[in-house]
Amino acid sequence: MRTRPIALTLLVLCATTEALGATPALAVTPRAVTREDQRDVMVTIYNGNLGLVKDVRETRFPAGTSEVQFMEVAARIDPTTVHLKSLTDPASIRILEQNYEYDLLTSQKLMDKYVGKKVRLYQGDGTYHEATLLSTNGPIFEINGQIHMGQYGRLVLPALPENLVARPTLVWLLRNQTASPQRVEASYLTGGITWKADYVMVLNAADTLSDLTGWVTIDNESGATYKDAALKLVAGDLNRARDGRRDARALELAAKAAPAADASREFQSEGFFEYHLYTLDGRTTIKENQTKQLSLLAANEIPVAKQLIYYGAQDYYRNAYGMPISNQKIAVYLELKNSKENRLGVPLPKGKIRVYKADRSGSQQFIGEDWIDHTPKDERVRIKMGNAFDLVGSRTQKDWRKLASNLYEVEWEIALRNHKSEPQTVTVVEPVPGDWEVLASSHPYEKVEAHTLRYTIAVPKDGATKLTYRVRIHF
Repeated sequence: MRTRPIALTLLVLCATTEALGATPALAVTPRAVTREDQRDVMVTIYNGNLGLVKDVRETRFPAGTSEVQFMEVAARIDPTTVHLKSLTDPASIRILEQNYEYDLLTSQKLMDKYVGKKVRLYQGDGTYHEATLLSTNGPIFEINGQIHMGQYGRLVLPALPENLVARPTLVWLLRNQTASPQRVEASYLTGGITWKADYVMVLNAADTLSDLTGWVTIDNESGATYKDAALKLVAGDLNRARDGRRDARALELAAKAAPAADASREFQSEGFFEYHLYTLDGRTTIKENQTKQLSLLAANEIPVAKQLIYYGAQDYYRNAYGMPISNQKIAVYLELKNSKENRLGVPLPKGKIRVYKADRSGSQQFIGEDWIDHTPKDERVRIKMGNAFDLVGSRTQKDWRKLASNLYEVEWEIALRNHKSEPQTVTVVEPVPGDWEVLASSHPYEKVEAHTLRYTIAVPKDGATKLTYRVRIHF
């Protein structure tokens, strides 16, 4: 048959040895356990890019020793954490050997496997050329002693190479003592799946009450879909060994199935070890490469307190300043107590909280955001909103004396100016180093900590208030 230059336009696979007239080799086909055999799946997700999967499937294993393919597991599975047990007859199954096959099937990998081997190039009229694939960069073929590049036609391979799988697969050499159908559970840890909490707070006009909603956001890049899964979330700071090894058995209790009947689609919280466990009442499907949001909580008319805080700095006491320090920012915070009296009282997992408030037209406007840490019930949540626009502060060092070695006296004047049409209350927090005592002060103060001096200052509308105090410091 005469050969002619050809250009490759389409790559087609042929997985049968009969296509080249070869006789297939006799082999024992491994028992494949697929997602079609799945009867239940439970997923527990942790904050730190970690998930615990419990996959229950029903199948019949051959009696004796055989190879089993447990297919369609998470692509980012940690194979060292896999644990298999029979729920039907726990003593009947024993794993002798385990392999994790993750060399996934692609056209490029197929061609790479056939470099240096015989393939066929089919033409449109049904004829073909016997060729040796020399390189995939081109590709380059040897046909009847000649080197060909850029050919058209269909590239047909004689068989699927070993160690290429369509989906990530666990392969077990398994010893089974019974031929009866069994329900087995494979549990493992996987990366690529995580969750976080997001909160939305809406303030009232007076900044005294708020409505709070919480959402759970799940990102699944683990390489698997979990259909109708019983879902649990663990909030807390888990210590993880640096080599990535985990003990799946130690975490099994966190993934017990939730009842499917009378599901309210709400999360129930409970203490779990030194963490908190949130269980979804019902089932949900977490698709591969999906971001899913689920409602975590909703509470209305939660009392909040707005705080205006003017912070000082320790360096102010060590040096003499000849010029006033002007236009210093006054920080704005919101604080609430996570208690039943305030219509909360549930453990709040860490996350980002965004705050909105309606303007005069009634349209909600974004006014700030902050991160909150894991917050138990009856603890306080403080949210930094930003810096005040119409409130400014400045400080002037009225006196600075060095009385002896490491002994100083400093007098400060702090001016707070309010350009709002309502009076405001500003908390002045002054970090004072060393051993100190206040010698004179224009306003009452608190020594709240060993090195913290605090004032609560009323500032009239469209007015100003001056705070002065003198302190002696020994470093």
